[in-house]
Parts: sequence; structure tokens; C-alpha cells
Amino acid sequence: MSRFQAVVVGASAGGVEALLGVYGQLPMDFKLPVLTVLHLPDERHSQLAEVFERRLNRPVRQARDKETIEPGMFYFAGPSYHLSVERDFSLSLSQEERVHYSRPAIDFLFDSAADAYGAGLIGILLTGANEDGARGMASIKRKGGLTIVQDPAEARVAVMPQAAIRLQTPDHILSLHGIGCLLAELERSTC
Repeated sequence: MSRFQAVVVGASAGGVEALLGVYGQLPMDFKLPVLTVLHLPDERHSQLAEVFERRLNRPVRQARDKETIEPGMFYFAGPSYHLSVERDFSLSLSQEERVHYSRPAIDFLFDSAADAYGAGLIGILLTGANEDGARGMASIKRKGGLTIVQDPAEARVAVMPQAAIRLQTPDHILSLHGIGCLLAELERSTC
């Protein structure tokens, strides 16, 4: 039985390039579901899923309410809705209050995924300009999950990774290349 069941990732300013850098290193047969919150402006439609699907040539979609999480699928939170994971491993969308001025908020996803997956979760926090995600990373660590933070020296905006490091000591502080390599290695070792 594999230890890891899912990956959650959060990013903000500079996040598109950072996410492409990490996801582009993963093998085509990567089996863990990957759930991503990238801070988005409020708008009617996001093309993140389409852009990432074209660039990565793998299954990517915008998360839908009540959808069951599938292995190997890359999910992106859409604009104006928080994304969370239910205990039955389905997705939930809500319009609760903003967290750190953001909806979708990284902490919202990380906290709920930590409750659902416990030690089976890998949490990754990348570049960003506010402290969203730091509290969620601490929740993942408390529940026994693996925490990975982008090296602030490499981040386009270091505020978000620095906030996570100040709040708790992550299991790994790595470059984008190092994060991609570690994810690929961890997924292979769990099969």
C-alpha cells in the first residue's frame, strides 16, 4: 500500500512559471492526483486548465463541485471559489469569506486535504506575495503529511515560502527542479 495518495500545491505571484517548472518534470505516468490553487483575479472564466493541459500534454481540468478525485488527474481551483477536499475524496467548491484576501485560498485547500488524507498527503508551497498557505502547510505537517517549500532564494516573490518556513520547519526546502525530482521519486517509490 502506498504512503502517498495526493499532492496539493499552492502558488501566487510567479506561480504559472513555477508550476510549469515542477509539473513539467513529472513522468507521463505520474499516478497521484495533483490539486492546485493559484491565486486568481475574480473573473468569469479561467483558462489555466486548458493552458496547462496543452503545455504538459496530460489530463488537467478545473475542479468541479462534488467530483470524485481521480488518480493522475491535475486539478486547478477556478476563480471566485474556494476548493476543498471532502473526507470521501471528492471536491467541494464554496464561496466562503476570503482568506488572505484570496478566493480561492491555498490554506482552504491545504487544511481540508490534510483532514482527508492525513499522512498520505504531500503539500507544496511555491512563490507568492502573501502568507496564504503557511497555516495550511503546518496543518499538513501536524497530520503527518510531507511538506515541501520552494527555496525562498529562488522564488520570484519570497513572502509565501518564508511565511511557511517561519511557522514550521518543512520537511524539504528545494529549488523547483528539486521539487519536481523529489515528487517523481516519491511517486515511483510508492507504487
